[in-house]
Amino acid sequence: MTATGPCDTPDAGGTVDVVTLGESMVTFLPTTPGRLADVPSFDRAIGGAESNVACTLAAAGHSARWVSRVGADGFGDHLVEAIGSYGVDVGAVHRDPRRPTGVYFRTAGDRATDAHEVAYYRAGSAASAMSVANTDLQAVRAGRVLHLSGITAALSGDCLELMRELTAPRPGRPLVSFDVNHRPGLWRGGAEARVLLELARGADIVFVGADEAHQAWGLHGARAIREELSEPATVVVKQGRGGAVAFDRNTENLMDATAAATVVRALDVEVVATIGAGDAFAAGFLSATLRGLPVRDRLRHGHLMAAAALTVPGDLAVPPDRARADRLAALDDAAWETLRLGPGWTKAVDRGDEEGRTS
Repeated sequence: MTATGPCDTPDAGGTVDVVTLGESMVTFLPTTPGRLADVPSFDRAIGGAESNVACTLAAAGHSARWVSRVGADGFGDHLVEAIGSYGVDVGAVHRDPRRPTGVYFRTAGDRATDAHEVAYYRAGSAASAMSVANTDLQAVRAGRVLHLSGITAALSGDCLELMRELTAPRPGRPLVSFDVNHRPGLWRGGAEARVLLELARGADIVFVGADEAHQAWGLHGARAIREELSEPATVVVKQGRGGAVAFDRNTENLMDATAAATVVRALDVEVVATIGAGDAFAAGFLSATLRGLPVRDRLRHGHLMAAAALTVPGDLAVPPDRARADRLAALDDAAWETLRLGPGWTKAVDRGDEEGRTS
């Protein structure tokens, strides 16, 4: 994948548009449908919530940096080279000579349902050893936006302390974006509800699915989530096919932080696979945020990036050309609601029709 527009390059001080921090793993995808026990061979890919965001933003023309730890092994080489090939700065990725790079195998299907199998081999991985002491905090904080997720906090005690350090209020810190990314299987001891709430409250922008907010915190509905997360300037609640709701401090009633919300329905998409769609949504929203677009358009760009990911089998997709995405995001409500996107839509020749429909 290559950038779809002129890439914003770091300045002399190393500032980039977005820095992401978190574990990435080598992913093995089945070449044929079936149980893991029956699949004879796999194709290799890369997977990781934070690196997905970095790769998508870099491909969309932003400067991006991914910070992590990988093993001093072939899989670590592959991750660094593959993520770097998207135009992402990987200079702050550390190699660990004692711990391996994480890998996982999965069957086709939706990770959010039971129609899949996933086998993780990440315990004791190099990324789980990330800490305040061994992470280049200057490189992490040298972005206009710092994007994190709740997955990192679940990897180890040291990772949790690093997350607390990065979400702590301090003068001059970057805009902190936090995707809750609740993964129950990664947590032990029942601490995730408190920890994820603590980290989300320390962020400036929070992405959370309505389903995971219910699972982690017992909350029902977007307004209840906003009431629980009153500290962040922006809270985006993803509702699957129901679209997304954004609460933003700049558009809210100062006397009632939950009074105003921007709602944008999800697009009609011919889904190939759901893996990576949430990361793509976050990347689209952050891209539009960096460009100073209004909240409605930020949500629409999130949906468009998600639609790109939903129409390919892997985690990462070629994003739409920025000019085309802007035209689609600017559609009136009636045209937006009739838009239907299928596989290959980001590569399709723009025929110049104002509605940009594909099938």
